[in-house]
Amino acid sequence: MNKLRTFSCLSCVAVGLLAVLAPTQAAEVNITWEEPESYSDIRPTNESRKRFRERTLEELEKHIVKLAEALPESQVLSMTVTNVDLAGQVWPSQFVGFGAGAGNDVRLIQRVDIPRMTFSFTLSNAEGQVVVSGEEVKLKDMDFMESNIRRNRTDALTYEKAMLDEWFSETFTTEVAATQ
Repeated sequence: MNKLRTFSCLSCVAVGLLAVLAPTQAAEVNITWEEPESYSDIRPTNESRKRFRERTLEELEKHIVKLAEALPESQVLSMTVTNVDLAGQVWPSQFVGFGAGAGNDVRLIQRVDIPRMTFSFTLSNAEGQVVVSGEEVKLKDMDFMESNIRRNRTDALTYEKAMLDEWFSETFTTEVAATQ
């Protein structure tokens, strides 16, 4: 038996607005995570290393894809990431004052433990010509605690995302985006 679902006019208007307001451009993004098991620091606090690493890389990839929405859809952004070092360090809970009974590790964020990422990238146009590229980009944010004060610190990977935001805006200016 088929069941019909009815939608209110308000729902139809909302869906229509989303379609109109959705970005009309978005570059294709290809990211290769090269040997992520050997990255400097994608260490979990209270879950398996593999699951945390997968979740972290997935979150970073989603963020890069979101940033690429600002690029023309005819362009292709390719990245090969060779290292990730998350902000902070993971310590056993008893080392940071939670006592021996706490049992979980804690990621402690201090000014000296800056977020870092190493990668190469190319941005190509529809004909496959390289618009801009970089070999062994060593991205780091030494001022991450001050520059991100207004950012939502409950967001996962807030420091790393802010670092990528800044790199993206500096690297892919409107002039680069306009050269399709």
